[in-house]
Amino acid sequence: MACIDNYNYEILHKGSFRECAEYIKSNYKNIRNLDAGEEIIEGVMLIGKPPIPIAYKGEYIIFPYTKPCYGSFVLKIPLNEYIKSEKKKNKKNTKGALSKLKFW
Repeated sequence: MACIDNYNYEILHKGSFRECAEYIKSNYKNIRNLDAGEEIIEGVMLIGKPPIPIAYKGEYIIFPYTKPCYGSFVLKIPLNEYIKSEKKKNKKNTKGALSKLKFW
């Protein structure tokens, strides 16, 4: 299982989970809502009160992430990190990587 620290991410915002969710809703257009416990990238599960907004912009996915003992953040991860994690999980079917994000 992977850890968020294994991914190349940028912290866009720090605050309460609610503030992080609002940050995404007010700054991004391509948003889908997922449930807590869903795995956004390999080994990285969503924590929070659903619906949890996940955004896609350009070559990045943006989502709120709560790291126990550290708080909640809005993370921006390059899409190629997501695609690599999908390939590791499912070596036979690597097409449609964005389908998990439910954008289409």
